[in-house]
Amino acid sequence: MHCPFCQHEDTRVIDSRLTEDGATVRRRRECPQCGERFNTFETAELKLPSIVKSGERRESFDERKLRVSFERALQKRPVATEAVDDAVRAIVNDLRKSGEREVPSRQIGELVMRELKKLDQVAYVRFASVYRKFEDVHAFREEIEKLERDLPGLESLQLSLLGEAAVKRSKKG
Repeated sequence: MHCPFCQHEDTRVIDSRLTEDGATVRRRRECPQCGERFNTFETAELKLPSIVKSGERRESFDERKLRVSFERALQKRPVATEAVDDAVRAIVNDLRKSGEREVPSRQIGELVMRELKKLDQVAYVRFASVYRKFEDVHAFREEIEKLERDLPGLESLQLSLLGEAAVKRSKKG
């Protein structure tokens, strides 16, 4: 590797360590010409499938776009950044494991909905409303009823987040 300081053609590795997530190797390097030290990071480059949009247009997978989808759905929701990172990582891993060269964008949307359902039900319904193009309140109601069927005990979990007073009110009504 060339030295970023003096452009000498060869540097030597003086230390290598795995990063916390184990997906990257951090290498400490030194230039024999100028004596400067610097870090490099090495990761495996795995090809992700191309995304086939609804109009048959193809584009490269963009993890940034995936993350933005999560952030929009989770806006002002109490979900940790680490949980979003884990969800994005799970989708990327699923895509890598699929071995497919092309994946329809609808499949990515379904994967996002799967992960959002685990993270936050409000964010899930938000995303579903745009993704499935809800036209009226009836469509929202159907999706919420489906969510309640899929996640037993959801009502008591949601009410417990609101506190004791909400639980007592719901039992009275």
